[in-house]
Amino acid sequence: MAGDQKDIDLRTAINAISDVVQNRPRPLRLFDQIYMKAGDMVLQSELVARWADGKKLAFIGDGDAISVCVAYLHAREILEYGPSEIVVFDFDERICGAVSRFADKERLTGLRAELYNCLDAFPGPLDFDCFYTNPPWGASNDGESVKVFAQRGMEATSYRGEGMVVIADDVDLEWPKRVLANVQQFIIGAGFFVQRMMPQLHRYHLDDAPNLRSCNLIVKALPDNEAPGPSTAISDAARLAHFYGRDNPPKVRYIRERKRLDYGKAHDDEYSLELLE
Repeated sequence: MAGDQKDIDLRTAINAISDVVQNRPRPLRLFDQIYMKAGDMVLQSELVARWADGKKLAFIGDGDAISVCVAYLHAREILEYGPSEIVVFDFDERICGAVSRFADKERLTGLRAELYNCLDAFPGPLDFDCFYTNPPWGASNDGESVKVFAQRGMEATSYRGEGMVVIADDVDLEWPKRVLANVQQFIIGAGFFVQRMMPQLHRYHLDDAPNLRSCNLIVKALPDNEAPGPSTAISDAARLAHFYGRDNPPKVRYIRERKRLDYGKAHDDEYSLELLE
C-alpha cells in the first residue's frame, strides 16, 4: 500500500466527480446497483489511484463509476498518480456505454469497458496487476455473490495480483459480519491474504438503510500462487439462489441500453409542462 492520503484540490476534485456523476446511468435496485455518495467517491478515487498507480486495473462491475473518476482525475492532473490502464467489465450496457462515451469525450485513452456477465467464464486478458469490485453485498446469501465477483477479479490477475473488494460493514448488523468472515475465508482458500481492511469508510444513496456503510478489503496473492484451473461459467443453483437478494437469482444476461442522443439531459418521459395562461 502506498503512503498516507495525499492532499488534493478538493473543490476541483468534487467538480470533476460531478462531471462523472452527471454522465452515470440511474441505478437499478433490482440488481443491487446502489451508488456511493459523492464525497466518499472523491476519497475512494484518490485511494484507488494511489493503490493502483502505474498498474493495469480491472473493474469487475462499476455502477459507482469509480473507474471513470480515477481516470479523469489523473488525466486532468488533479491527481499525479493513477493506473496505466483501466478496463471495466459490466453486464449493464448502459454503464459500459457511459464509460465509453465519457472516455471518448475526455480523451481518456487508458479507459475502456467490455460488456460481460460475471456468471460467464472470464474473457481475459488475464494479465491485470490488480482488480476492484463493489459487488452485490450478499445479505441474503452470506456473501456468495461477493465471492463470485472476487473470483473473477482474482482470475483477471491469474491469481497473482492484488484486489480491493468493497462490501458492507456495520457494527450493529449481523449479516455484514458473516459476509466478511465468509469472503475472507474464500480469499484465503484461493491463495490470497488480507493485506489491509479499512472499516466503515463509505456511505450510499440507500433509502431503507441510510446509515449502512462499506469497507475496503485489500487482498494480495501469496508468492508463487497458481490459478486452480481455467475460468468456467458459474451455474450452481445453490450458489446463485439469492444472488440479488432473497429469492432473486440471476435471470438476466445483460441490461441493454436504449440508444438516445440526449445523454446527460432529463428524459422527456420524466416531466410534463404546464404553460403560462
